[in-house]
Amino acid sequence: MTSQTNTAIVKNDKRTIWGWLMYDWANSVYVLSITSAIFPAYYNTVTKVNGNTIIEVMGFKFQNTAIYSINLGLAFGIVALISPIASSVADYSGNHRAFMRFFCYMGALGCMGLFLFDSVQDVHWGLFCTLIATVGYAGSIVFYNSYLPAIVTEDRLDQTSAKGFSYGYFGSTLLLLVSLALIMNAKQLGVEDSTLMPRLAFLITGLWWFGFAHISFARLPKGINGKRQTGHYLLNGYYELQKVWGYIKGDKLLRNYLFSFFFFIMGVQTVMFMAASFGEKEVGLKITQLIITMLLLQILGIVGAHLFAWISKKMDNFKALTIAITVWIFICIGAHFIETPLHFYIAAFFIGLVMGGIQALSRATYSKLIPKTGNNAGYFSFYDVCEKLAMMLGLVMWGTLDDLTGSMRSAIFALFVWFVIGLVLMLWVQKLKRRAVLA
Repeated sequence: MTSQTNTAIVKNDKRTIWGWLMYDWANSVYVLSITSAIFPAYYNTVTKVNGNTIIEVMGFKFQNTAIYSINLGLAFGIVALISPIASSVADYSGNHRAFMRFFCYMGALGCMGLFLFDSVQDVHWGLFCTLIATVGYAGSIVFYNSYLPAIVTEDRLDQTSAKGFSYGYFGSTLLLLVSLALIMNAKQLGVEDSTLMPRLAFLITGLWWFGFAHISFARLPKGINGKRQTGHYLLNGYYELQKVWGYIKGDKLLRNYLFSFFFFIMGVQTVMFMAASFGEKEVGLKITQLIITMLLLQILGIVGAHLFAWISKKMDNFKALTIAITVWIFICIGAHFIETPLHFYIAAFFIGLVMGGIQALSRATYSKLIPKTGNNAGYFSFYDVCEKLAMMLGLVMWGTLDDLTGSMRSAIFALFVWFVIGLVLMLWVQKLKRRAVLA
């Protein structure tokens, strides 16, 4: 049952859409600065003492990159566990924006807390802040994604989704340029502490996220579709997931799409989170080289997001996703042979072209496939739980393989397998789509 709490949302309102887009501008700095460019290389450097990469965490010894990957995986597992409760309470209260704000503040504070992480002795604090920042980021995205089909009509989903990623790329690239300038000019500024400028970049990242997010909070509606759920406000989210799964099981197209999404997004997100660590550990890239690489990747990501939106318009979403997944498979094959910085830059070029495109298309395609029941939050909660579980498994498996073998290269084969499974399932989805058209 539902009861009215807010006025209905006017779709395609420019002010509302701009508010939604600005949250991508605000939070994407976490993805680029904390998970992709600066922090992984900084973390590897700080936790490597006299060439030793084995560190002790809670009484156990790990490869530094392995426990970092596992820690990220646990963060996404936490989000998968608590997001149904958060979504349920948001539906019950009719205030999705408040939960988006709560997770935003958590993530921003986690980023700012990394300013205090300056040695291997503080590794527990560094991992804790990383976990908090990741939970905050992923938790806020649950509610951010659920706003998309509520604020635009179906014919504008692909365009708006791609535009959101573009805003994120522009914003995060701008801040990364500022961070790069600070790090490269540390000596000229009279800074002797080699950790200060990277740590200052983490602080600025949190402040940027916290500050610009308030544009979104000022323009997004309080709740989604102006409706409020009734029932048990804690457990209703899990009941809602069960109901959503009941529908999905009966919809072969949507079910197989989600299975495909589960596997290919496992690979995509693992690459995004661990690429910088791979570059530092396996190729020997310095932090400035990684930042420049990630800047290139961001620019290509903007091009890629719009390229695949154009491909999907010319063909359809499923064929465009099939092309993207196929490119990822070849990237995995090539990544196994990366030995030099040039090899890494070439791989980054192709990753950039498909990274933003596959994410934007995945979100928009799911928006088109879900039934028009007005229960966007419930269906996107299910989507986000699937994504977070995939990310948890991908990162934990990557970290485990890294720890067992002492090398990240052994984990690349796992990426290859995940993308191949995703491709096979996406081809099956296309076959189901053709059958549905002919029926």
